[in-house]
Amino acid sequence: MNELSIEENRSAQKYPLRIQVMRVFWGVGKIVFRCIPRPLYAPRRFLLRCFGATVGKNVNIANSASIYFPWNLEIGDWSSIGEGARIYNLGKISIGSLSTISQGAHLCAGTHDFSAPATPLLTPPIKIENQVWICADAFVGPGISVGEGAVVGARAVTVKDVEAWAVVAGNPAKFIKTREIKGNA
Repeated sequence: MNELSIEENRSAQKYPLRIQVMRVFWGVGKIVFRCIPRPLYAPRRFLLRCFGATVGKNVNIANSASIYFPWNLEIGDWSSIGEGARIYNLGKISIGSLSTISQGAHLCAGTHDFSAPATPLLTPPIKIENQVWICADAFVGPGISVGEGAVVGARAVTVKDVEAWAVVAGNPAKFIKTREIKGNA
């Protein structure tokens, strides 16, 4: 029977020195980010850009959202990240335009190779297309793509790619129906 090597995992250098230094500076930047009052989205966008994020126009990000590595975040025009959302972007997370990451949602672009004794860090990217809604408290796992116009229901656990315009819900998330956008009547 194989044995885990926790000591090897803890002693492995997971990030180059440049990233480690950026993490220290972002530790201070994160405090500033949280202190910017709720309606002042522009200064938060500016701060994220200073730390390497690609942030589109008219993006609203709540001051209580947690963004782990801003330099691994790309978010398109008119998108938003809600209160208490967790953007755990050890790997790149890209969010398209007109998309909403609701309160308490968790996008997790980091995991470990549990088949290797040292359980090395893996950072598969997450891609959220345009016009997507990740609902309250939903979880999107590492390496997942959520297609254009899709909806990931509240508290859903998404561990497989989501097709365009699909509505998924549950744990694990399953297809519910196709999303239809109705015009103003």
